Amino acid sequence: MADMSEEAPILPRFYAGRSVFITGGTGFMGKVLVERLLSTCDDIQEVFLLVREKKDVPPEKRLAQFKQCQIFEKVRERCPWQLDKLRVLPGNLERPLLGLEPVTIARLHQVSVVFHNAATLKFDEALRKAVDQNVRGLLSLVDVCDALPNLEALVHVSTAYSNAELSRVEERVYAAPVPLQQLLALADALPDQLAADLTPRYIHPKPNTYTFTKAMAECVLQERTSRRYPVAIFRPTIVISADRHPVPGWIENLNGPSGVVVGVGKGLMHVFRAKLALRADFIPVDVVVDNMIAVAWETASEPCGSLRVYNCASGEHATRLSDFRATAVRVLRSLPLDSGLSYPFLIVVQNRFVYRLLEFVLQTAPLHVAECLRQTDGQKARLSFTTAGRRIRAMTEVLHFFVLREWTFPCDNIRRLRRRLTARDRRIYHLDVAEVHWDELYLNFVKGTRKYLLQEKEEDLKEAQKRMKRLRLVHYTTIVFLVLLSYKLIKFFLNLFMNN
Repeated sequence: MADMSEEAPILPRFYAGRSVFITGGTGFMGKVLVERLLSTCDDIQEVFLLVREKKDVPPEKRLAQFKQCQIFEKVRERCPWQLDKLRVLPGNLERPLLGLEPVTIARLHQVSVVFHNAATLKFDEALRKAVDQNVRGLLSLVDVCDALPNLEALVHVSTAYSNAELSRVEERVYAAPVPLQQLLALADALPDQLAADLTPRYIHPKPNTYTFTKAMAECVLQERTSRRYPVAIFRPTIVISADRHPVPGWIENLNGPSGVVVGVGKGLMHVFRAKLALRADFIPVDVVVDNMIAVAWETASEPCGSLRVYNCASGEHATRLSDFRATAVRVLRSLPLDSGLSYPFLIVVQNRFVYRLLEFVLQTAPLHVAECLRQTDGQKARLSFTTAGRRIRAMTEVLHFFVLREWTFPCDNIRRLRRRLTARDRRIYHLDVAEVHWDELYLNFVKGTRKYLLQEKEEDLKEAQKRMKRLRLVHYTTIVFLVLLSYKLIKFFLNLFMNN
């Protein structure tokens, strides 16, 4: 009997000779998905990417630019011919049939697997925009999929927080928040300001338009599931930098945790409202993408018309928010970001009033002073300190909902799927979050934010470290001064009170 550990890998064999269509392939997760397909599936046929139309940039030039992305460095070194399998299709998520011409859709007839990864990720997106991107975009994609004769699997990327009003989110589609036709009509009819005023009440108990429209999209997919191909809904939690692939620390989006790292590292953010004892249900992008690749294989083996939901979370393997804060601040002090305004530190509180008070004292007021000094000195910048402060406040406001409560996401379908794969599949693909070393991941996350997200150069690090030493001196000198001042004031008022 053959050793199971030597059994041929299933996933590369499944993708051999098959073509894939990806929406959102030029985004953070999309690029990692493309890279993993090209680097692990030698015999994949073609990879079609939906890209937004640009009048001044022809598709051929966009493809050439995409191939030069930093993420494909290893592919260019080891198997550059794989990049020749990429095809770009100019289109638009908000148009019928994704804005694709009939002749373009005909090119997709050979496609076996579709990954729908495109969406607006802004938590506070205007309702009309969120509906157009996340709901109508899915409807258009389904229309395209229905026209593909060889389609074997559609994988729709949702979010584990699509039902965030629940504390336990099972692997199933929940009831629609509102009727679909009502939502579409409302999004079209309401003026922008009126829609903005009504949105919080309309989407309640959903916390924002992102989770609301993602929940609606899941319901739409369940209702519109074709009898000609099986469907999977894939729900990751908070996606952060890569653990292993394509390189440790790869990150390219300024959302959620990476936004906090940049804000603290640049000295623009010092206060955050959260519960540090809660689980930080982060998950590395390569774990997410590799599981997506496996989900497509399993979905293709399901009966046509079936729909299965896969939660993808760290769960019991996750660390605490306190661990992430401690590691991030420590690394930002030793490997500082360029042009930091102040020494990195982050005070985390739960009380809203205390948060507002500290935010004004430690962020808003200092940033206004810094902006006045910069203007007095005649310096100009693309982004003012006050504008940066407003953006950070807006970012943290939408994050509060997710860092003040905790969820349980059963991942039974993902665990069962992993057991179906061979040992070689599990070596090639990073499928199990239990294998993540979180201290190392957080270290590489901060390093990757500096290198890949902010594109800061390694040769500038020494200068940034010198600047950090000066900022540290200013920071602790200020603390000593404030402590002494507080002591003097308290002593003065006590003496005044005692004398009276």
